[in-house]
This record gives sequence, C-alpha cells and structure tokens, in this order.
Amino acid sequence: MNKKVIRSVILAMFLGSIPGVAYAHDGSNVPFGGFLSGLVHPVLGYDHLLAMLSVGILSAQIGGRAIWTVPATFVSVMALGGALGLIDIGLTSTELGIAASLVLLGLIIAAERKLPVLLAMMGVGFFAIFHGYAHGSEMPTTAEPVLYAAGFLTGTALIHIAGVVIGDIARHYESGKVILRVGGGLISMIGVLFIFGML
Repeated sequence: MNKKVIRSVILAMFLGSIPGVAYAHDGSNVPFGGFLSGLVHPVLGYDHLLAMLSVGILSAQIGGRAIWTVPATFVSVMALGGALGLIDIGLTSTELGIAASLVLLGLIIAAERKLPVLLAMMGVGFFAIFHGYAHGSEMPTTAEPVLYAAGFLTGTALIHIAGVVIGDIARHYESGKVILRVGGGLISMIGVLFIFGML
C-alpha cells in the first residue's frame, strides 16, 4: 500500500466525521428503529467518533494483545456507562470527560509511545464511562433500550476496528507514522476546543 492510499484512508475517516454533527445528540425520534438509531449515534457525533477511532489507533500502536483487549475494555465499560446513563445517576461533567478523552488519547497517539497494556485498558475504561453515559442518557424515549444499546456498542466496536486498521497500516510506513502523529495532535486540539466551549 502506498503513501497516497494511506493519506486517502486517514483523510476519509476525518472527513467522514463531519456530516451530521448538528444531529449528534438528537434523541427526539427513532427513524430507523432502536438498533440502527444506536448504531449511528457514535458516528454522528465527531467527539465520540474521534475518541473511538483513537482507541483503535492507540491499540494498534501498542500492538500484541492490546489490539483486542484495549477496545474490548472500552466497549465493556461503555456498556456499564450506558446503563448508568439510562437510569440517570446524575453523573456531571460528561461532556468534559469526553473532551478530556480526546485530549489525552490524541496526545498519546502524537507522542507515539507504547503504553503498558494494563495502563491503556484502565485509561480507556475510565473514559468509556463518560462516553457510555452520554449514549445512555441521550437514548430516544421511543427506543427499545436493549436494541439501542446493542446498536451503539456495535457501532463503537466497528469504529474501533477501523481505528485498528488505520493504525496498523500506518505504523508500517514512516509517512503513515507521521500522519498519525499529526492526526493525534489535531484530535488533542479538538478536545481542547471542546473543553473551552469553542466547538
């Protein structure tokens, strides 16, 4: 695979995050049913999308068993966060937690440092609570909770897989590594903009 293909794939993923941002957290109806509504929810909010791509990229950078344990941890803990959001335990600063996940994950990708697997699992698990809580608390009132949860967990897993593929391909090429480091820096900057309410 050449440099042009790597750049095109990464650019397509970033550009794909832009449409529908205004509707990212619109839980007023379920036009496609509970499962599909849950499935598209992580994709339509680019804060969620970038964080979940980052988890996949980070796991590919670490390599080994992290490729599946880190994303699996995120999905598992996010399910718990979704349940907490559904019953509305009153978790505060959810959006701040999501923005912070972008800042930290982006910085780690940009630094291109291999974290210990357990530390990476603990970190993504912490942030997964906030992402899951947001999904659960924004579930459309007319959606079937089990189908909606299955949808957003499936959507999250698919985005993680996309991140793993991007990270794995890119790490085999010097230009790909540079693109990932720049992308990580941009993701981190987007998180900072979220924290200061500029996005």
